[in-house]
Amino acid sequence: MAEEKKKKTPEDFRKESMESFRVKLADGTTVKKVIGVVSGKGGVGKSLVTGLSACAMNRKGYKTAVLDADITGPSIPKMFGAEKINYADEKGNMIPAVSENGIKVISINLLMDNETDPVIWRGPVIAGVVKQFWGEANWGDIDYMFVDMPPGTGDVPLTVFQSLPVDGIIVVSTPQELVSMIVEKAVNMAKMMNIPVLGIVENMSYMTCPHCGEPIYVFGESKIDSYAASKGMDVLAKIPLDPEFTIKCDAGKIEEYEPDFMDSLVYRLEQL
Repeated sequence: MAEEKKKKTPEDFRKESMESFRVKLADGTTVKKVIGVVSGKGGVGKSLVTGLSACAMNRKGYKTAVLDADITGPSIPKMFGAEKINYADEKGNMIPAVSENGIKVISINLLMDNETDPVIWRGPVIAGVVKQFWGEANWGDIDYMFVDMPPGTGDVPLTVFQSLPVDGIIVVSTPQELVSMIVEKAVNMAKMMNIPVLGIVENMSYMTCPHCGEPIYVFGESKIDSYAASKGMDVLAKIPLDPEFTIKCDAGKIEEYEPDFMDSLVYRLEQL
């Protein structure tokens, strides 16, 4: 008598459904870990955290890349000093721009004639471009790819979660906006998609007094530690307000900024 076929569980069907949305990488490309950088609202420094994370892992010797999925508000190319790309390999796949220290970057701004031209596209078109950045680019061999996602829980974050094999997300917040409703929207979306939350990064956490070296809490003393503990999440980094960093980003020299406040984030990523 033939062995009875094992019945599929709801989890089996969910996994099959997720796999059906996955977009394949181009031939010759491998990406070992995909990290999404998300926020519940705009203006909190999500792209900054993406850039710093890529630089930190690159300095540790990992082959690193940034996929800029913030199509309507791309800022990654400027901070890396990346130049326009208008060429492809023999199979027609896009070839990413490469930073001074070898970080590969693809962003809509690198494909446009004028970087200040607005991208006035509807959600499905933008989502399609993100899929192309992933599946129609010659990324080569990448250890860690960071995906800079637009704020909120709309079409593009959903496309990234469904189409890319995301290994975890980093949630970015600031002291004045760290309220449960805003942060948890992004966290809850990731959980609904079964994407692990690696932890929280607080941007604009403090500034260092130039005279005494003590921290100044411009937006009030941070409550991120107690908040994260109450939700069972880790605090991966607290990023200060630092004029030097602003100057280097504006000059396209983010890779020259070597802070020590990213150590916990690097350690967490290396555990994946």
